[in-house]
Amino acid sequence: MTLPQDFSAQLLEWYDRTATALPWRGSRDPYRIWLSEIMLQQTRITAVEPYYAHFLERFPTVQALAAAPLNEVLKVWEGLGYYARARNLHRLAQTLVNEHHGQFPATAEALQQLPGIGRYTAAALASIAFDEHAAVLDGNVIRVLARLTDLPEDITQPATQAQLWQWAEALLPAERPGAYNQALMDLGRTICTPRRPACQACPLAAHCLAQQHGTTAQRPVKKAKAPLPQVRAVGAVVRDEMERVLLVQRPPKGLLGGLWTLPGGLCEADESLPDGLRRNVRADLGLEIEVAGQMAVAAQTLTHMRLTLRAFACEILAGNPRALGVAAYNWVTLTEAQHFSLGKADRVIIEKLRHWQPRLFEEFE
Repeated sequence: MTLPQDFSAQLLEWYDRTATALPWRGSRDPYRIWLSEIMLQQTRITAVEPYYAHFLERFPTVQALAAAPLNEVLKVWEGLGYYARARNLHRLAQTLVNEHHGQFPATAEALQQLPGIGRYTAAALASIAFDEHAAVLDGNVIRVLARLTDLPEDITQPATQAQLWQWAEALLPAERPGAYNQALMDLGRTICTPRRPACQACPLAAHCLAQQHGTTAQRPVKKAKAPLPQVRAVGAVVRDEMERVLLVQRPPKGLLGGLWTLPGGLCEADESLPDGLRRNVRADLGLEIEVAGQMAVAAQTLTHMRLTLRAFACEILAGNPRALGVAAYNWVTLTEAQHFSLGKADRVIIEKLRHWQPRLFEEFE
């Protein structure tokens, strides 16, 4: 890729005039920058901003985050989705406190040795917090580079990604690398958007081969995603003599790791919903249950599936709860359940049960 020498200057001049005011902008605190980068993964800025402020209010330092119970971290994160990010934040905070005196390494190479930090996050953190000469490559930057070069290759292919990294590194200026990286990401987010890019407002329009060739809408090239599979899940609404509902905490790893849910799980393709519910509850808690009518339903889209959760009124026929396939269990009122870290679908179900509790519970007596 060959661009004029004043390419980066043009981009930085545009950024200095138009940069969006964001809560994490202007900070050189690596903890705050790291937190923003993790929250922004696969999540829009408008969704992140209130969570960012609330998270920092509760965990203002990496030491505070490391000292907090994982349950509390997950609860503060609740609703932002992709909960593995919260678990990784907590784990890395503890690593930094226990092994690095609570300090972030100042280079991208050293940062990549930490758990949960990849090449992009390491470069963003090192360049913005420590002024290291490290290039970034995220979805926004890929789109800008693919259009600037009118790149015809599939950007999901390893060879193409390697080429994009080479271009990103070659274009990175010696001065203000952190500001330049943010400018490139801002350009992709606000001007060089996936659909209907504002080419007339782009500071790099004169250099864009895709615009010159009329291929902007076709760049970047990437393989179409396969449709997400539809997956059925079931949850048991089990009450004790005090009208409390049974919740279970999922193991730290795996689907909904560390979150609290109704007892249950996924159903096999050839399995009825009641059979799947009985099987999951037996394996996780050692209980034999009777499954009555459906009480509520909720849907949730995860990275690799579209999940539909159906909750059924259930009664224990034999056994006492034991944490066999789950991390823990607890009997709670529906009001208390709101204070547990719940997945999106379970939170919807609990709210429906709480709102309609008298009618629903009487219906299946």
